[in-house]
Amino acid sequence: MISFNIRCSSDHVFEAWFPDGKAFDRQSEQGKVACPVCGDCKVEKAPMAPNIARGKSRGAGRQQEFAKEMASALRKLRREVEANCDYVGNRFAEEARKIHYDETEPRNIYGETTPEEAAALKEEGVEFASIPWVQQTEN
Repeated sequence: MISFNIRCSSDHVFEAWFPDGKAFDRQSEQGKVACPVCGDCKVEKAPMAPNIARGKSRGAGRQQEFAKEMASALRKLRREVEANCDYVGNRFAEEARKIHYDETEPRNIYGETTPEEAAALKEEGVEFASIPWVQQTEN
């Protein structure tokens, strides 16, 4: 496992773990790496301080275990969302507004939206959350 500092086009910096450097390249090219703050998939590696190991480190093992636990928790969260919410695809902002303004029956939904649409929803007071969408077979 390897950790990278990632920056989205809105300059949010976050940490993400990957099996190796090629996995990051592949996933980012496919738009599978999203900013947890704004959902932006236009990301790049950000500068980070090197982690120089001094012999065998127990901390490195704990970091890897923590990364695995977090990825497992995010996969579990994804399964729960998929099982209990309606997928609305790229109509998320539209559907969220309809629910917020009582134009349709309230229900749990999930889908995709652009960073601009997410910002507009936030300005309107529409409650929603962005979650990192961990792929079921990777990370």
